[in-house]
Amino acid sequence: MSEKSKISMAVIRRLPKYHRYLKELLDRDINRISSKELSDIIGFTASQIRQDLNNFGGFGQQGYGYNVEELFYEIGKILGLHKTYKTIIVGAGNLGQALANYTNFDKVGFQVKALFDINPKLFGIKIRDIEIKDMDYVEEFIKTNNIDIAILCTNKESAQEVANKLIAGGIKAIWNFAPTDLKVSNDVTVENVHLVESLLTLTYLYKSRDE
Repeated sequence: MSEKSKISMAVIRRLPKYHRYLKELLDRDINRISSKELSDIIGFTASQIRQDLNNFGGFGQQGYGYNVEELFYEIGKILGLHKTYKTIIVGAGNLGQALANYTNFDKVGFQVKALFDINPKLFGIKIRDIEIKDMDYVEEFIKTNNIDIAILCTNKESAQEVANKLIAGGIKAIWNFAPTDLKVSNDVTVENVHLVESLLTLTYLYKSRDE
């Protein structure tokens, strides 16, 4: 087992937050920051921040703190943001179209190349110059355009069948917004975004606070 594979998912899920706050510091022309100052901004303890970053070798200097630009770049590299990712969205309903309209994907290197749907009335429509195409041609499109990531925005009933089709086309990473858990082989990475589950977590926390 490699050292990276031993890093907990809790640490990995904190990295994007570090990346976002460091970008905000750079935008304010802040070039150096201590773990204590970073703690005050992000909300993690200084000890937690140091432990998290030490998983990847550590980037601070005693008495100096962190070089913000260097740390931003290194965390971006750890997150894989040193390259661009060709992406498609499958399911061009309200959610799929909203994601296609989200311009921040481009800023972090995710290029949405097309949307796919089964509704013929949508074929040819463009969302921010991204065309909605016939789902029948998704496998061919994945192969000819070297697509890296698929964003799945279908309903629960068709999600697994669609995922199988995407994988057959060569997709190895799926961002799953469908309200179901996909069954995939070990060489396919899935990140689930179950909106209702997230909302129910919020209501639990809200209720618990009042009690």
